[in-house]
Amino acid sequence: MDTIEKAIERLSRQGGNVPVETPVPAGATELHASGPLSETPAVDPIVAAEARVPAKQEPKNREPATILHGVKRTRRSVTLDLQRIRDAGMVVPDGNRSRIKEEYRHVKRPLLLNASGKGAAVRENPNVIMVTSSQPGEGKTFTSINLALSIAAERDRTVLLVDADVLKPTVSKFFGVETGQGLVDFLIDDTLDLADVLVETSVPSLTLLPAGNGHHLSTELLGSESMHALVKEMSTRYSDRIIIMDSPPLLATTEARVLAGLVGQLIMVVEAERTRQSMVKEALALLEPDMTVGFVLNKSRGTLGNDYYGPYYYAYGEAGRE
Repeated sequence: MDTIEKAIERLSRQGGNVPVETPVPAGATELHASGPLSETPAVDPIVAAEARVPAKQEPKNREPATILHGVKRTRRSVTLDLQRIRDAGMVVPDGNRSRIKEEYRHVKRPLLLNASGKGAAVRENPNVIMVTSSQPGEGKTFTSINLALSIAAERDRTVLLVDADVLKPTVSKFFGVETGQGLVDFLIDDTLDLADVLVETSVPSLTLLPAGNGHHLSTELLGSESMHALVKEMSTRYSDRIIIMDSPPLLATTEARVLAGLVGQLIMVVEAERTRQSMVKEALALLEPDMTVGFVLNKSRGTLGNDYYGPYYYAYGEAGRE
Protein backbone atom coordinates (compact mmCIF):
# COMPACT_ATOMS: atom_id res chain seq x y z
CA MET A 1 0.00 0.00 0.00
CA ASP A 2 1.54 3.33 -1.07
CA THR A 3 1.74 6.57 0.90
CA ILE A 4 -1.36 8.09 -0.70
CA GLU A 5 -3.42 4.95 -0.10
CA LYS A 6 -2.33 4.89 3.56
CA ALA A 7 -3.16 8.55 3.97
CA ILE A 8 -6.63 8.12 2.47
CA GLU A 9 -7.25 5.06 4.61
CA ARG A 10 -6.23 6.97 7.72
CA LEU A 11 -8.42 9.89 6.76
CA SER A 12 -11.28 7.45 6.29
CA ARG A 13 -10.80 6.11 9.82
CA GLN A 14 -11.06 9.69 11.07
CA GLY A 15 -14.42 10.14 9.40
CA GLY A 16 -13.36 10.83 5.82
CA ASN A 17 -15.86 8.26 4.47
CA VAL A 18 -18.90 9.75 6.15
CA PRO A 19 -21.51 11.01 3.63
CA VAL A 20 -21.18 14.62 2.58
CA GLU A 21 -24.51 15.50 4.15
CA THR A 22 -23.15 14.83 7.66
CA PRO A 23 -22.89 18.17 9.55
CA VAL A 24 -19.67 19.28 11.20
CA PRO A 25 -19.86 18.22 14.89
CA ALA A 26 -20.17 20.88 17.53
CA GLY A 27 -16.82 21.95 18.92
CA ALA A 28 -15.00 20.72 15.84
CA THR A 29 -14.63 24.03 14.06
CA GLU A 30 -11.74 25.56 15.97
CA LEU A 31 -9.59 25.46 12.87
CA HIS A 32 -12.31 26.52 10.44
CA ALA A 33 -12.59 30.08 9.28
CA SER A 34 -15.97 31.66 9.69
CA GLY A 35 -17.63 34.59 8.00
CA PRO A 36 -15.71 35.81 4.95
CA LEU A 37 -13.64 32.64 4.64
CA SER A 38 -16.58 30.31 4.03
CA GLU A 39 -16.49 28.93 0.49
CA THR A 40 -19.66 28.78 -1.58
CA PRO A 41 -19.96 26.26 -4.43
CA ALA A 42 -18.14 27.50 -7.47
CA VAL A 43 -20.08 28.23 -10.63
CA ASP A 44 -19.61 25.99 -13.63
CA PRO A 45 -16.57 27.21 -15.60
CA ILE A 46 -17.15 28.77 -18.99
CA VAL A 47 -15.35 26.83 -21.66
CA ALA A 48 -15.49 28.48 -25.07
CA ALA A 49 -13.96 26.05 -27.51
CA GLU A 50 -13.83 28.49 -30.34
CA ALA A 51 -12.75 31.47 -28.24
CA ARG A 52 -9.13 32.48 -27.96
CA VAL A 53 -7.32 34.30 -25.20
CA PRO A 54 -6.13 37.66 -26.47
CA ALA A 55 -2.58 37.36 -27.71
CA LYS A 56 -0.08 38.59 -25.16
CA GLN A 57 3.48 39.45 -26.09
CA GLU A 58 6.07 40.19 -23.49
CA PRO A 59 7.35 43.76 -23.89
CA LYS A 60 11.11 43.96 -24.17
CA ASN A 61 11.34 46.37 -21.25
CA ARG A 62 9.29 44.24 -18.89
CA GLU A 63 11.49 43.03 -16.03
CA PRO A 64 9.44 41.10 -13.47
CA ALA A 65 12.60 39.99 -11.68
CA THR A 66 13.54 43.55 -10.83
CA ILE A 67 9.99 44.33 -9.79
CA LEU A 68 9.75 41.28 -7.54
CA HIS A 69 12.90 42.28 -5.72
CA GLY A 70 11.28 45.52 -4.65
CA VAL A 71 13.31 47.94 -6.78
CA LYS A 72 9.99 49.17 -8.08
CA ARG A 73 7.58 49.68 -5.20
CA THR A 74 4.08 48.25 -5.31
CA ARG A 75 1.24 50.70 -5.69
CA ARG A 76 -0.96 49.25 -2.97
CA SER A 77 -0.49 48.21 0.64
CA VAL A 78 -2.68 46.94 3.46
CA THR A 79 -2.33 46.87 7.23
CA LEU A 80 -3.37 43.49 8.58
CA ASP A 81 -6.21 43.55 11.09
CA LEU A 82 -4.67 41.38 13.83
CA GLN A 83 -7.89 41.24 15.83
CA ARG A 84 -9.82 39.99 12.82
CA ILE A 85 -7.19 37.32 12.23
CA ARG A 86 -7.28 36.36 15.90
CA ASP A 87 -11.09 36.19 15.97
CA ALA A 88 -11.04 33.86 12.97
CA GLY A 89 -8.85 31.44 14.94
CA MET A 90 -5.89 31.91 12.63
CA VAL A 91 -2.14 32.35 12.91
CA VAL A 92 -1.55 35.84 14.30
CA PRO A 93 1.76 37.44 13.28
CA ASP A 94 2.85 38.44 16.79
CA GLY A 95 5.23 37.14 19.43
CA ASN A 96 2.68 35.10 21.37
CA ARG A 97 2.47 31.32 21.35
CA SER A 98 -0.75 29.59 20.31
CA ARG A 99 -1.92 26.13 19.45
CA ILE A 100 -2.60 26.94 15.82
CA LYS A 101 0.90 28.36 15.40
CA GLU A 102 2.33 25.07 16.61
CA GLU A 103 0.03 23.14 14.27
CA TYR A 104 1.19 25.07 11.24
CA ARG A 105 4.82 24.69 12.25
CA HIS A 106 4.11 20.98 11.93
CA VAL A 107 2.42 21.42 8.55
CA LYS A 108 4.95 23.76 6.95
CA ARG A 109 8.14 21.92 7.90
CA PRO A 110 8.06 19.20 5.17
CA LEU A 111 7.01 21.81 2.60
CA LEU A 112 10.05 23.95 3.38
CA LEU A 113 12.34 20.94 3.31
CA ASN A 114 10.99 19.97 -0.10
CA ALA A 115 11.36 23.53 -1.36
CA SER A 116 15.03 23.50 -0.36
CA GLY A 117 15.65 20.09 -1.93
CA LYS A 118 16.14 18.29 1.39
CA GLY A 119 12.83 16.42 1.58
CA ALA A 120 10.71 14.31 -0.75
CA ALA A 121 11.47 14.28 -4.45
CA VAL A 122 9.44 17.05 -6.05
CA ARG A 123 8.83 18.41 -9.51
CA GLU A 124 9.89 21.63 -11.14
CA ASN A 125 9.09 24.78 -9.13
CA PRO A 126 9.34 23.10 -5.70
CA ASN A 127 8.79 26.41 -3.90
CA VAL A 128 5.40 26.91 -5.58
CA ILE A 129 2.74 25.28 -3.40
CA MET A 130 -0.89 24.93 -4.44
CA VAL A 131 -3.56 24.52 -1.75
CA THR A 132 -6.79 22.92 -2.90
CA SER A 133 -9.54 20.49 -1.92
CA SER A 134 -11.89 18.13 -3.68
CA GLN A 135 -14.98 20.27 -3.09
CA PRO A 136 -15.88 23.75 -1.76
CA GLY A 137 -16.13 24.43 1.96
CA GLU A 138 -13.37 22.16 3.26
CA GLY A 139 -11.10 24.98 4.47
CA LYS A 140 -8.55 25.44 1.68
CA THR A 141 -8.47 29.24 1.93
CA PHE A 142 -8.21 29.02 5.71
CA THR A 143 -5.25 26.70 5.21
CA SER A 144 -3.64 28.89 2.53
CA ILE A 145 -3.73 32.02 4.68
CA ASN A 146 -2.48 30.27 7.82
CA LEU A 147 0.33 28.59 5.92
CA ALA A 148 1.41 31.89 4.37
CA LEU A 149 1.36 33.68 7.74
CA SER A 150 3.29 30.85 9.36
CA ILE A 151 6.00 30.71 6.68
CA ALA A 152 6.26 34.51 6.71
CA ALA A 153 7.41 34.19 10.34
CA GLU A 154 10.51 32.30 9.19
CA ARG A 155 13.63 34.47 9.39
CA ASP A 156 15.01 33.34 6.05
CA ARG A 157 11.81 33.19 3.98
CA THR A 158 9.51 35.57 2.14
CA VAL A 159 6.02 34.62 0.99
CA LEU A 160 3.90 35.58 -1.99
CA LEU A 161 0.27 34.56 -1.38
CA VAL A 162 -1.59 34.29 -4.69
CA ASP A 163 -5.38 34.37 -4.78
CA ALA A 164 -5.65 31.99 -7.74
CA ASP A 165 -9.29 31.08 -7.08
CA VAL A 166 -10.24 33.60 -9.74
CA LEU A 167 -13.91 32.56 -9.84
CA LYS A 168 -14.46 32.87 -6.09
CA PRO A 169 -11.62 35.01 -4.71
CA THR A 170 -11.56 35.17 -0.91
CA VAL A 171 -8.00 35.93 0.22
CA SER A 172 -8.10 39.62 -0.66
CA LYS A 173 -11.52 40.05 0.93
CA PHE A 174 -10.33 38.56 4.20
CA PHE A 175 -7.31 40.85 4.38
CA GLY A 176 -9.41 43.90 3.52
CA VAL A 177 -7.80 44.56 0.14
CA GLU A 178 -10.01 46.77 -2.00
CA THR A 179 -11.20 45.40 -5.33
CA GLY A 180 -8.73 46.20 -8.07
CA GLN A 181 -6.30 44.78 -10.55
CA GLY A 182 -4.61 41.46 -9.91
CA LEU A 183 -3.46 38.22 -11.49
CA VAL A 184 -6.04 38.08 -14.27
CA ASP A 185 -5.41 41.70 -15.26
CA PHE A 186 -1.65 41.12 -15.36
CA LEU A 187 -2.11 38.16 -17.72
CA ILE A 188 -4.29 40.21 -20.07
CA ASP A 189 -2.68 43.64 -20.07
CA ASP A 190 0.85 43.98 -21.48
CA THR A 191 1.19 47.47 -20.04
CA LEU A 192 1.01 46.27 -16.43
CA ASP A 193 4.11 45.50 -14.39
CA LEU A 194 3.83 42.94 -11.64
CA ALA A 195 4.40 45.69 -9.10
CA ASP A 196 1.18 47.31 -10.33
CA VAL A 197 -0.91 44.38 -9.07
CA LEU A 198 0.98 43.27 -5.96
CA VAL A 199 -0.15 44.37 -2.50
CA GLU A 200 2.37 44.88 0.30
CA THR A 201 1.25 44.00 3.82
CA SER A 202 2.24 45.22 7.26
CA VAL A 203 4.12 41.93 7.62
CA PRO A 204 7.35 42.76 5.71
CA SER A 205 7.90 39.21 4.49
CA LEU A 206 4.32 38.72 3.18
CA THR A 207 3.05 40.05 -0.16
CA LEU A 208 -0.33 39.43 -1.77
CA LEU A 209 -1.26 38.92 -5.42
CA PRO A 210 -5.05 39.39 -5.65
CA ALA A 211 -7.14 37.52 -8.23
CA GLY A 212 -8.11 40.76 -9.95
CA ASN A 213 -11.11 41.32 -12.17
CA GLY A 214 -13.07 38.36 -13.50
CA HIS A 215 -12.69 37.10 -17.06
CA HIS A 216 -14.78 34.60 -19.01
CA LEU A 217 -11.63 32.85 -20.24
CA SER A 218 -9.99 32.41 -16.86
CA THR A 219 -9.08 28.77 -17.54
CA GLU A 220 -7.31 29.66 -20.75
CA LEU A 221 -5.52 32.56 -19.10
CA LEU A 222 -4.20 30.37 -16.29
CA GLY A 223 -2.97 27.88 -18.88
CA SER A 224 -1.36 30.52 -21.08
CA GLU A 225 2.32 30.97 -21.80
CA SER A 226 2.20 34.22 -19.83
CA MET A 227 1.10 32.34 -16.71
CA HIS A 228 3.79 29.71 -17.20
CA ALA A 229 6.41 32.44 -17.57
CA LEU A 230 5.15 34.28 -14.50
CA VAL A 231 5.25 31.18 -12.29
CA LYS A 232 8.70 30.26 -13.55
CA GLU A 233 10.00 33.76 -12.89
CA MET A 234 8.55 33.88 -9.37
CA SER A 235 9.90 30.42 -8.60
CA THR A 236 13.46 30.76 -9.82
CA ARG A 237 14.46 34.36 -9.22
CA TYR A 238 14.77 34.36 -5.42
CA SER A 239 15.89 31.40 -3.36
CA ASP A 240 14.10 32.55 -0.21
CA ARG A 241 10.67 33.00 -1.79
CA ILE A 242 7.76 30.61 -1.19
CA ILE A 243 4.69 31.03 -3.40
CA ILE A 244 1.36 29.85 -1.95
CA MET A 245 -1.50 29.55 -4.43
CA ASP A 246 -5.04 29.38 -3.09
CA SER A 247 -6.67 27.34 -5.84
CA PRO A 248 -10.27 26.43 -6.66
CA PRO A 249 -11.46 22.93 -5.61
CA LEU A 250 -10.32 20.23 -8.02
CA LEU A 251 -13.77 18.75 -8.66
CA ALA A 252 -15.54 22.09 -9.01
CA THR A 253 -13.62 23.85 -11.79
CA THR A 254 -11.15 23.24 -14.58
CA GLU A 255 -8.91 26.07 -13.34
CA ALA A 256 -7.54 23.93 -10.50
CA ARG A 257 -6.35 21.22 -12.87
CA VAL A 258 -4.58 23.80 -15.02
CA LEU A 259 -2.84 25.35 -12.01
CA ALA A 260 -1.74 21.94 -10.72
CA GLY A 261 0.42 21.56 -13.81
CA LEU A 262 2.46 24.62 -12.80
CA VAL A 263 3.34 23.86 -9.19
CA GLY A 264 5.93 21.69 -7.48
CA GLN A 265 3.91 20.73 -4.41
CA LEU A 266 0.22 20.38 -3.65
CA ILE A 267 -1.73 20.32 -0.39
CA MET A 268 -5.09 18.56 -0.40
CA VAL A 269 -7.35 19.83 2.39
CA VAL A 270 -9.83 17.19 3.54
CA GLU A 271 -12.71 18.01 5.86
CA ALA A 272 -13.13 15.43 8.61
CA GLU A 273 -16.49 13.64 8.84
CA ARG A 274 -17.71 15.17 5.60
CA THR A 275 -15.49 14.40 2.61
CA ARG A 276 -15.99 10.97 1.11
CA GLN A 277 -12.92 8.88 0.41
CA SER A 278 -14.18 8.36 -3.13
CA MET A 279 -14.14 12.13 -3.72
CA VAL A 280 -10.52 12.39 -2.57
CA LYS A 281 -9.54 9.58 -4.92
CA GLU A 282 -11.44 11.20 -7.78
CA ALA A 283 -9.64 14.50 -7.17
CA LEU A 284 -6.22 12.81 -6.99
CA ALA A 285 -6.90 11.06 -10.30
CA LEU A 286 -6.94 14.47 -11.98
CA LEU A 287 -3.33 15.17 -10.98
CA GLU A 288 -0.19 14.22 -12.84
CA PRO A 289 1.37 10.98 -11.53
CA ASP A 290 4.57 12.63 -10.29
CA MET A 291 2.80 15.30 -8.23
CA THR A 292 3.97 15.46 -4.60
CA VAL A 293 0.82 15.64 -2.48
CA GLY A 294 0.41 16.52 1.18
CA PHE A 295 -2.83 16.03 3.12
CA VAL A 296 -4.30 18.30 5.77
CA LEU A 297 -7.24 16.96 7.76
CA ASN A 298 -9.35 19.94 8.76
CA LYS A 299 -12.02 20.28 11.49
CA SER A 300 -11.12 17.01 13.17
CA ARG A 301 -12.36 16.56 16.73
CA GLY A 302 -10.05 13.63 17.47
CA THR A 303 -6.29 13.38 17.78
CA LEU A 304 -3.80 11.96 15.34
CA GLY A 305 -0.69 10.97 17.22
CA ASN A 306 0.51 13.88 19.31
CA ASP A 307 -2.47 15.48 21.02
CA TYR A 308 -1.03 18.95 20.44
CA TYR A 309 -1.33 18.50 16.69
CA GLY A 310 -4.71 16.82 16.88
CA PRO A 311 -6.64 18.75 14.24
CA TYR A 312 -4.18 17.99 11.47
CA TYR A 313 -2.68 14.98 9.79
CA TYR A 314 0.01 15.49 7.21
CA ALA A 315 1.32 12.84 4.84
CA TYR A 316 3.28 12.87 1.61
CA GLY A 317 3.17 10.74 -1.47
CA GLU A 318 2.93 10.84 -5.24
CA ALA A 319 -0.53 11.02 -6.77
CA GLY A 320 0.14 8.22 -9.25
CA ARG A 321 2.28 5.90 -7.13
CA GLU A 322 1.12 2.27 -7.19
